[in-house]
Amino acid sequence: MMRTRLLPTLVLLGLLGLWELAVRWAQIPAYTLPAPSLVAQTLFANFGSLAASWWTTVKITFGALALACAGGGLIAATFALSPLLERALLPVAVILQVTPLVAVAPLILIYVESTTAALLLCAWIVAFFPMLANTLAGLRSADANLRELFRLYRATPLQRLRLLLLPSALPYFLAGLRISGGLSLIGAVSAEMVAGAAGRDTGLASRILEASFRTETPKMFAALTLLVLTGVMIYGLFNALSHALLGRWHASASAHER
Repeated sequence: MMRTRLLPTLVLLGLLGLWELAVRWAQIPAYTLPAPSLVAQTLFANFGSLAASWWTTVKITFGALALACAGGGLIAATFALSPLLERALLPVAVILQVTPLVAVAPLILIYVESTTAALLLCAWIVAFFPMLANTLAGLRSADANLRELFRLYRATPLQRLRLLLLPSALPYFLAGLRISGGLSLIGAVSAEMVAGAAGRDTGLASRILEASFRTETPKMFAALTLLVLTGVMIYGLFNALSHALLGRWHASASAHER
């Protein structure tokens, strides 16, 4: 078990080592491809300025994710209780999903006065639909026999939702949370790229753009490293939350344990 858990770390260290050796052996200039050691040095040297931008990106990411969880969960519950509303409003959610963010983000930045609110809205658009779709699929996955039992005992819609549908939807909701966590970060960075190009943002994406304009490739990699670590942290956080909530009572947690 311990070797299995260490395997991803060993693979990652091996890839970084190969990267370091390849850069040194081929004498690749730092402005073309910096070695991992130089990226680490640059990150340490510029951490003060990058940390503020990183915190801005993190706040937008988790703010958008919180809104996606609340909105997706509530709307999915409404759809599960009212098929008529689902048929009427689900196409609107699909439109949000299929609309390219890079195309709509400039319009949002024009129409929404606050830059932070505009970035939050852009990230929410990306993260919302997976939460809605996964939660709705979970609400529909309740056992048919139990549905009939609740109907036989004349349970109210809220009782069916609280005692039957929500427990059935929990594994699906947590799976959507892991997906939307990464997508909210992608949405935040994409929106920051659009806003940062006009000098209106202070997120990590803007630091990457500024470094690219100055050909400061090591600084670009340092900011990108923070973004990657943030994405891994988000996934690990929600993966641990899923394991803690599901424990051993659900097949997905048992399979993960094996």
